[in-house]
Amino acid sequence: MAHKTEFLYLSEKDTIEAGVLDAAKCVDNAEEVFTLLSKGDYLMGGSNHNSHGLGLVFPKETPFPNMPVAGPDRRFVAMPAYLGGRFDVCGNKWYGSNAENPKKGLPRSVLTVTLNDKDTGEPLAFMSANLLSAARTGAVPGVAARHLARKDSEVITVLGCGQINRSCLRSILTQLPNVKKILCYDIFEAAAEKFLAWEKEELGIDGEVELDLEKAVRAADVITVAASRLKPLYVKDEWMKAGVTILITGPMQTDDSFWMSTKLIYDNVRLHEAYVQDAIESGDKAEYYKGVIGGPIYTLIDEGKMPELKDSTSIGDVILGDKPGRESDSERVTFVACGMATFDVGLGYDLYKTALEKGIGTKLTLWDDPYQK
Repeated sequence: MAHKTEFLYLSEKDTIEAGVLDAAKCVDNAEEVFTLLSKGDYLMGGSNHNSHGLGLVFPKETPFPNMPVAGPDRRFVAMPAYLGGRFDVCGNKWYGSNAENPKKGLPRSVLTVTLNDKDTGEPLAFMSANLLSAARTGAVPGVAARHLARKDSEVITVLGCGQINRSCLRSILTQLPNVKKILCYDIFEAAAEKFLAWEKEELGIDGEVELDLEKAVRAADVITVAASRLKPLYVKDEWMKAGVTILITGPMQTDDSFWMSTKLIYDNVRLHEAYVQDAIESGDKAEYYKGVIGGPIYTLIDEGKMPELKDSTSIGDVILGDKPGRESDSERVTFVACGMATFDVGLGYDLYKTALEKGIGTKLTLWDDPYQK
């Protein structure tokens, strides 16, 4: 009996038409995913079901002339996940990254997402995912702003003026209606100026470039961090005022005293436990910690200076009302996010369903009848 398998192809333009740039809806989607994470209704890669992904890392040298060699931010990564709830679907984000790409007119990373039937494995959709990935990355701190930031916040400081913080700021602003000023800081003044020009045109909020990191931090009610992994910023404890909300999407270095005094909320505690497990299995925990956002925190936990991860709080717990988030206007609250394929699958699924409803995209045939002889 013939069994035809079709799937939906969505180009970048198609994903825009399906709503990938609707920041408020992306925040709602991410919030729902967070509740599933805290309930445990999901799977990611690895034996612990919480691996960020499987990476293909190139060697420094090779005798084979066509084999790629290591370079800045050069790798391939597969990020598989199952997401339960109403999504009930499997998927994978696949990307190749190379710091040399911009010289070729390309983004640093080129990403795609595939959705599959959880039972048969058949593809449901294949889509462009650069905008999708940026949107879900930005939506995550948007959820944190909804549940952790003071609603009277007026000044947002942007640390790292790249594409990711554009998405973060777009989402954060959907949750904080009283923001009156944006401060833009980057180690490259041109990047900060470009970010400010974009922000004023698209978001319409007053702002300025502030090249003094201390001044930028001291003035902030909310800080969104998405600086380069190659050059993480050092932000002193004394610069961050009472009541500030720090939303960490990229690496940030600070004094141990800050980590030990702020209220820490994680995107998903299980993910961070998996990072620690991977660090142990690597044979060099200290070196492994240097490469992950939570590394400074894990070090303090290992030294017995902070509560163990198992006793910590995921934001899904806050959303569900199982644990407290911000408890006073004077608390300094820090949200740490590391990125999970569940969010790519969740947002990809909603884009796919919207595309089906509106007739967006191109239906392609995998086979009319699979060859099994």
